[in-house]
Amino acid sequence: METTARLRPVQVPAYGTAEETPVETTTRLRPIRERRRGRALAVGACLVLGTGLVGGALVGVWLAASGGGRPAEPAGYTVAKELWHNAPVDTLLPRTLTAPEAGPGPSARTWTRVVVAPDAPCTTASLAPRLLAAVDPLGCERVLRATYTDATATSVLTVGLVFTRADVTAQRALGGRALAARLGQDVPPALAGPGTVAAGFGPAQRTGWWATASTDLPVVVTAVSGFADGRAADRAVPADQAMKKGRADAVAQSGLGHEALGIAERLEKQLRTTARTAAKEQEAR
Repeated sequence: METTARLRPVQVPAYGTAEETPVETTTRLRPIRERRRGRALAVGACLVLGTGLVGGALVGVWLAASGGGRPAEPAGYTVAKELWHNAPVDTLLPRTLTAPEAGPGPSARTWTRVVVAPDAPCTTASLAPRLLAAVDPLGCERVLRATYTDATATSVLTVGLVFTRADVTAQRALGGRALAARLGQDVPPALAGPGTVAAGFGPAQRTGWWATASTDLPVVVTAVSGFADGRAADRAVPADQAMKKGRADAVAQSGLGHEALGIAERLEKQLRTTARTAAKEQEAR
């Protein structure tokens, strides 16, 4: 049973046979007279000048594209800042998510949403303290969260989409996939769902987790996993550590690290597609 809390009203945009290899033949070239020194110097000067002109043109193009040394804004970046209230919740946090080869190994993963929370302000109720401290100076807008379960209903995962007002430089300074290492043991909060398989998902049940700052969207994606039976864990482990070879603990054997990383990457991909599509539709109007 899914428990769904309504987000703010959203405005849905009006969308409007292989060939044989030829036999190689070699033709003897005609003898070439020895070049005069003056001509060689002239040719060399032309090459230097031409290289300089081409290089200058390339630099000019790069500077024009990047705004005087600043990184160029990726497609859909500005539009993404408003998606938390402009796009339907089922687009941002789909009812069903599928990720091929999400692991362990080449296995695919499918997750079903069981609870979604209303959009929330950026506080410790919806964000881990260190993450809040990192995104608050960037103009943290809102946090969207939902909890999913896997196809066997043996694991639960809370995901979060943290929208900021950061420019491209500030957003990339968060570290991308290295963000999780910066957060240490600052694990994302779990979102329980009364009357669902996630009813007992709380702080003590968190096992594997992940956080990544998108480099082409003003969004941070978080995910934390646990067992659906409510069993407690000694401590939550970042996904990259839980996925290391040689680990034999319950988190590694259950694939809960793969779960957290897989669902976070899938949601980021989904969001990127949504932002770029919305940007193209705006340009077409």
